[in-house]
Amino acid sequence: VKDIALVLANDAAGIGLFRSEFIYLGRTDFPTEEEQFNIYKTVAENMAGKPAIIRTLDIGADKQCDYFNLDKEDNPALGVRAIRICLTRTDIFKTQLRALYRASAYGNIHIMYPMIANMWEIDRIKEIEDELAKKVDFFSIGTNDLTQYTLAVDRQNPKLDTFFDAHHPAVLKMIKMVVDNAHRAGIWAGICGELGADTSLTQKFLEMGVDELSVSPGRILPIRKIIRDTDVSEL
Repeated sequence: VKDIALVLANDAAGIGLFRSEFIYLGRTDFPTEEEQFNIYKTVAENMAGKPAIIRTLDIGADKQCDYFNLDKEDNPALGVRAIRICLTRTDIFKTQLRALYRASAYGNIHIMYPMIANMWEIDRIKEIEDELAKKVDFFSIGTNDLTQYTLAVDRQNPKLDTFFDAHHPAVLKMIKMVVDNAHRAGIWAGICGELGADTSLTQKFLEMGVDELSVSPGRILPIRKIIRDTDVSEL
């Protein structure tokens, strides 16, 4: 919530990634529905109709909460995290969803589910939501984890920085594949990983047809200038 002033000061078109897991971190117990509702409501009201994409909790891997009582894993980045926690501990998930639905009455809230790998996960989410709708309304590509899993390189290990290549042709091809298939299905696709703020790729993303870039507030205006100075028809 403390970043909203920066978002507005830099004239963002909306919030591309609200990391709700930070509501859970640094505590000794789960945040209540009311606590979460007040936070999401504040976001919705301050954005005044602009979209706010709120990611459901992405706990696990490098973001650990003792009170979740998660088992110790040899490879937590590939373990019980994000949507896998939500689908196996639905009481936690339902509390967050109720708060999000209530807050959506005060603005333009979108919900992003992290680390989706299978269609059955979407089906299960819809069962929990008890909602009849098409499968999804948009794709948001988390390029940090996409790169990590594509190249089999732990992005948390500084000794592997030389091997972590977010510009790798395979990563860029996968982004293009997602965008193409999203458009084929009539939905939009954006980027919410750090690659979205990489100005050396902004024109490449425009060429791919990426619909949305989610970046830190301070990067909005420089990237917007590149976009406005670019004639996509020439790419």
